[in-house]
Amino acid sequence: MIIGVPKEIKNNENRVGVTPAGVNALVGNGHTVYVQATAGEGSGFADEDYVKAGATILPTIQEVYGIAEMIIKVKEPIESEYSLIKKDQLLFTYFHFASYEPLTHAMIERGAVCLAYETVERADRSLPLLVPMSEVAGRMAIQEGAKYLEKPLKGRGILLGGVPGVRPAKVMILGGGIVGTNAAKMAAGMGADVTIMDTNLARLRYLDDIMPANVNTFMSNEYNIRELLPTHDLIIGAVLIPGAKAPHLITREMLKEMRPGTVLVDVAVDQGGCIETCKPTTHENPTFIIDDIVHYCVANMPGAVPYTSTLALTNATLPYALQIANKGWKQACADNEELKKGLNVVNGKVVYKGVAEAFNLEYTPVESVL
Repeated sequence: MIIGVPKEIKNNENRVGVTPAGVNALVGNGHTVYVQATAGEGSGFADEDYVKAGATILPTIQEVYGIAEMIIKVKEPIESEYSLIKKDQLLFTYFHFASYEPLTHAMIERGAVCLAYETVERADRSLPLLVPMSEVAGRMAIQEGAKYLEKPLKGRGILLGGVPGVRPAKVMILGGGIVGTNAAKMAAGMGADVTIMDTNLARLRYLDDIMPANVNTFMSNEYNIRELLPTHDLIIGAVLIPGAKAPHLITREMLKEMRPGTVLVDVAVDQGGCIETCKPTTHENPTFIIDDIVHYCVANMPGAVPYTSTLALTNATLPYALQIANKGWKQACADNEELKKGLNVVNGKVVYKGVAEAFNLEYTPVESVL
């Protein structure tokens, strides 16, 4: 198979879809890999590294899209890339369709085959290609939240872990999945007073067993969230419904119940966000303020630590990419139920129910396209 790795062009996105080690594995399996010039530089990988691994360097993004049967990326295509995508071309990347309708329509119109990292799902309902970036984002949420609690950045002016004789900050985490668990670990390690909320009692029991003493668990519902808002300094939105928009657990009117300088970090913003007032921001302009509440809503948080993120992502995606390249996407998805669940849009048809429901589009069962 001919595989293309374009340079990411989303604002401040420094990750790359495949590492040189990944290229080496693909070439070793008999595939041809074209990498756009400087695609890996932001992650610390030079063009020469890719050449040594067996890739051919192409100077422009147009050439990469023009020659490839499968495109491996990190983030969804942006508007300037839409016209480059060919009919029947496979795109293997994060899409988060349910949060952006124009992207969905563009992929339908282009006739592409869109296999989304975020909906590849195992039998136990875990999301193996979302996990590594969720781990990074969860840990970063605390790192960034602690920074924006500083007074010069319009936060409350509170040190996350406190000091002897002074109480630490209070951190509320909405969601006890991968993001929430990693956020809780980081916040607890920094000495914060942490409350992690979820609707799954079994998950709360598990977290209560494994977390240190400064992490408390609490059932997530509107009443309990409202009760905690006035006393918490940093709130992390870590709610995910695979392939669908996240529910709004914090509404605009709830901002009035928070203290000025409270910081909100919505990790779910690339899936629509679980905080009503959050809208996607960039690493260039990461925050905005509404009602004296600091909102940090960067949609590609792991892009700020691209070396770590790219290695972690390729570790997870490469085995699936090899299956697709070795068998072709149809056979690979027919043989592997996990990959089949990654199909979202195929040749103009929406084959993932959550995406169809988000925009009232016609849903086509995925089996009919295999």
